[in-house]
Amino acid sequence: MNSTFFIALRFVFGIFLIVFGANKFLHFMPAGQMSEAAMNYFSALMSTNTLYVVAIVEILSGLSLLINKFGALMMIILMTVSVNALLFNAFLEPGSIGLTLVLLILNIVMLYAYKERYKDILRP
Repeated sequence: MNSTFFIALRFVFGIFLIVFGANKFLHFMPAGQMSEAAMNYFSALMSTNTLYVVAIVEILSGLSLLINKFGALMMIILMTVSVNALLFNAFLEPGSIGLTLVLLILNIVMLYAYKERYKDILRP
C-alpha cells in the first residue's frame, strides 16, 4: 500500500470513519427521516448500546488508518459494520443507501490495498 493513491485514500477513509463514528456520540449531523421499521431497529441498537460499539469500531478503524497501525485487522473488523449497514439500508431504508455504498466500496478497496497482509491466513 505504498502508492500515493492508497495513502490519500487511507487518510480520507480514516477521517470519514472518525467523523461518522464521532457523530454517533455527539450528534452533530442531523438525522434524516426514517421509516418506522428503521426507527425500531435504531431504538433497539440504542437501548442495548450496540450503536456505541459500532461507533467505537468506526473511530478505532479511522485512527488505525490515520496512524497506519493495525489497518489490515481493522478493515476486516470494519467489514462486519459495512455489511450490516448495507443490509440495513437495502431492507429498511433503501433511499439512503448512498453513503453506505461509499463505506462498503472504500472498505473493499482498503482490504485490497492490504492484500499482502492476508496471504498467510488465506492460504489453503
